[in-house]
Amino acid sequence: MVDGTNDNRPVSPHLQIYRPQITSTLSILNRITGIAMSLAALLIVWWFLAAAISPDYFNYVDGWLTSWLGVLVLVGSLLAFWFHFFNGLRHLRWDAGLGMGKGEVARSGKLAIVLSVGATALCIIFAL
Repeated sequence: MVDGTNDNRPVSPHLQIYRPQITSTLSILNRITGIAMSLAALLIVWWFLAAAISPDYFNYVDGWLTSWLGVLVLVGSLLAFWFHFFNGLRHLRWDAGLGMGKGEVARSGKLAIVLSVGATALCIIFAL
């Protein structure tokens, strides 16, 4: 409880003294990617609705989504999907009680990142 007697002491844990770990960083990133994928799903629904409304409106939306900014958003969404997927597999393994050692947790986190980048690259290559 903060009573004002020692105003120079930070409330613990404070960002200035906390060193981020791979588990906390990937946990935060997993939540961010889940939210980002929800927003990307809205873009895809907008694209489908535009196709149902009229050809002119579809061309407008399609032009936006195929612009450099739209492609950047879609590639970022693809990366978010794969990271969320591989990190989810990692969590399923933890739910089974496997891979809970300190070193193995860090290795599986790095593996999730590498696999998500690789799967994103493969999807882009196949799409081209």
